[in-house]
Amino acid sequence: MSTSLFQPFPTAVLGASLPTKFTFPFYYEPHPLSMLAAQALQEHLKTQKEWHHNFGLTPDEEGLEIGKMFGVLVVQNRQNELGYLWAFSGKLAESNQWPHFVPTVYDMLHDDGFFKKEEVVLNDINYKIKLLEENKNYHIALEKLQKTKEQAELEIAEQKKSIKKNKKLRAEKRTESLTLLEEDALNKESQDEGILLKKMTQYWHHKTSAAQEMVAPFEAKLENLKEERKQKSAALQHQLFKEYAFLNQYHELKSLGEIFNNNPPAGAGECAAPKLLHYAFQHQLKPIAMAEFWWGKSPKSEVRKHGQFYPACTGKCEPILKHMLQGIPLEDNPFEQSLAETTELEIIFEDDYLALVNKPAEMLSVPGKQITDSVARRAKKIYPDATGPLVVHRLDMSTSGIMLIAKSTEVYKKLQQQFIKRSIKKRYVAMLDGVLSGEKGEINLPLRVDLDNRPNQLVCYEYGKKAITLWEIIERTATQTRVYFYPITGRTHQLRVHAAHQLGLNTPIVGDDLYGTKAHRLHLHAESITFIHPISKETLTIHCHAPF
Repeated sequence: MSTSLFQPFPTAVLGASLPTKFTFPFYYEPHPLSMLAAQALQEHLKTQKEWHHNFGLTPDEEGLEIGKMFGVLVVQNRQNELGYLWAFSGKLAESNQWPHFVPTVYDMLHDDGFFKKEEVVLNDINYKIKLLEENKNYHIALEKLQKTKEQAELEIAEQKKSIKKNKKLRAEKRTESLTLLEEDALNKESQDEGILLKKMTQYWHHKTSAAQEMVAPFEAKLENLKEERKQKSAALQHQLFKEYAFLNQYHELKSLGEIFNNNPPAGAGECAAPKLLHYAFQHQLKPIAMAEFWWGKSPKSEVRKHGQFYPACTGKCEPILKHMLQGIPLEDNPFEQSLAETTELEIIFEDDYLALVNKPAEMLSVPGKQITDSVARRAKKIYPDATGPLVVHRLDMSTSGIMLIAKSTEVYKKLQQQFIKRSIKKRYVAMLDGVLSGEKGEINLPLRVDLDNRPNQLVCYEYGKKAITLWEIIERTATQTRVYFYPITGRTHQLRVHAAHQLGLNTPIVGDDLYGTKAHRLHLHAESITFIHPISKETLTIHCHAPF
């Protein structure tokens, strides 16, 4: 394939300064060159006539509404010319390939490929299974077997019921004075009933076996076909995992099977980032910068805003990109940097039993995988003689505000019980990036973790945990709304998702780098907390004003 998909930048930007390191894919600010490439792609999406896809942006448009992630990769060719590539995630308008976009890494839909050929074989097996399952004689045999089993069960049950009844009658008779002949007659009656039950059981076993023999040939053929289908499907999947391989700058190939130990998540490798990098390495194009954006209506579960940039997903892309970006200097990983190391942990209330601290934004509540600096670690230094876990509850890393610290295991357990019973009341203040209508309300959207993109949360009515938030307007400006949040439950990212999601307030918190637009900080602060002191039994309300 030629490098015809390389699109040169206009002459006006050729003198632009290049980044010294490649974009860190999982948290980034788009480079100005990436922004220009994205703007060109977005203009193409608005004006092209080559295909039709309903992004959900136009009312009453035909077709299922499906938003889509698109990606751009700024590259240099061997002549040091600067340009860019475009890609889309998954399929677009029911196809893997369209003009101006890089192709998929491995096209399963290609007519001459092994996948399509094996798909024909599997479809043939499925057709044979369907014919056999709908066979008239098979259904007659199944019906006869079922009726035989039901009749056997009914008659044997009736006989057992009769035996039980007669046994009771004989027991009553034996309470009277019986002659020897009468006693023998009762015993013979009991023996005859047992013999009849045995003969009935043998008879129905024979009848059922005969009916089962009529069904057996059909079931044997079905079992063989399904086993053949299972083996061929497994072989096809294994071959696919082997053929679906990604290049890096050293032209080393690594397959999906190798990367994910033959158990990749659905859709792995179909995102824009791996497609872009694979094409660049195939055609000796040097990656300079990358960005991905959402185009279209937000899906029902995730928070996705039209035209907004998002990082690559961690579940599907991170293992693949680890191989593909090998040896390429990357921008610093912010998840390995503590942004609050130089910030003091302010104590706003303290007695012999507990303390309340004002957690700064970007400080962890407890130590993480890469960063150990946290409220828990600092509290241990401040109170070295304290027993128990110290940190009674947590705040998101980006959220500032009040956290409870217990100085003993006993106090910790008593405060934990108040959280479990939801008797502790918390109030947050937030600045929303938009103007809300209404004055107050309730948001009830169940949440679960996005398995493909931790730690992000999804709205999920099937598997999500109950999450309820009350909200109240404080004030409005021309472009923003200041609100109080009262969380009834305490799910991860609850307030952030409830604010940003289209079924919530549909207005993200200012500075929300996961569900909104990044700013100098997340404008969310735990402003007050009300609880019963576990020792004095006094009701305490502690305030800590927001720094924004």
